[in-house]
Amino acid sequence: MTSNRPYLVRAIHEWISDNGLTPYLLVDAAWPGVSVPPQAAKDGRVVLNIALRAVAGLELGKEWIYFSARFGGVSQRVEVPLGAVLAIYAQENGQGMMFPAEDAPQAPPPGNGSSDAEAPKKGGHLRVVK
Repeated sequence: MTSNRPYLVRAIHEWISDNGLTPYLLVDAAWPGVSVPPQAAKDGRVVLNIALRAVAGLELGKEWIYFSARFGGVSQRVEVPLGAVLAIYAQENGQGMMFPAEDAPQAPPPGNGSSDAEAPKKGGHLRVVK
């Protein structure tokens, strides 16, 4: 079966919001793929306000959470894989849910036998045609 984490995050976000409270995410900032401003992380974790009034373009997907938020007055795109979410809770009273830590995905080891065709290409191969 697929992970229940994305469904629970969406449901608890809605429950907290419907009660007029502020949903916060606790995220493992060291998880591969997490994109948050470095100054926002403390002790390898970051707390993100995901209230609809605080973010723009909130997407609570099955594998990722995306939105734009202001950090130090500057709007920045935030990307969080669902595996990095440690908790979602209401800022005002702490009600919500913690999630068990998952093992971070491992990058494939170098020289794993992949062909050159799969390797990322450097630079473009475009030229001006007259």
